[in-house]
Amino acid sequence: MYSNNNKIKKMGKIKLSILLIIVFFIQSIQLSIGQCSICTKTAQQLGEGPAHSLNGGILYLMFTPLAIMAFIGWRWWRKEKEYL
Repeated sequence: MYSNNNKIKKMGKIKLSILLIIVFFIQSIQLSIGQCSICTKTAQQLGEGPAHSLNGGILYLMFTPLAIMAFIGWRWWRKEKEYL
């Protein structure tokens, strides 16, 4: 039984590692546009470099609350699964 728990914990760590790698890979690509119309006009006036940084900042600020909500949802789901 003890070795089975270790296997489960090891698989959980592997899954978490894979998830983090995927998230960082997607974040580094930044192909999506995360700007509203006002931010787009401001970015056009700033130039190419600052516009790219502004877009990255917007995506970063968007990702943080979604990651927190996903973590809370996952913990809730896991807790409910234990009760069944």
